[in-house]
Amino acid sequence: MFLGLFTRKDINQGVAEWESTKGAVLLDVRTKEEYADSHIKGSVNVPLNELETIRRVVPDKATPIFVYCLSGGRSASAAAYLKRSGYSHVYDIGGINSYRGETVSCSI
Repeated sequence: MFLGLFTRKDINQGVAEWESTKGAVLLDVRTKEEYADSHIKGSVNVPLNELETIRRVVPDKATPIFVYCLSGGRSASAAAYLKRSGYSHVYDIGGINSYRGETVSCSI
């Protein structure tokens, strides 16, 4: 019953699942500055404090959403919020600080 509470999320596996899921969104909930500094290519940024605007980015609540942040705290909060908001396929994949793949940067 409590085993899921202690399972460490693997962002690398989560990104692989996102890549193989048709129509899925990879959602980075860090600040705009953190996202500009370094993010996973193909992700979209909606900071946790702006998550109420998610319908602009993901209008269909059946869309699979893979959520990440820096270390996993904000992604857990965001995933819970999205589920409460009616999104049915939400996956908290943890923090980018454990990501072994390539990242990109951009300007704000």
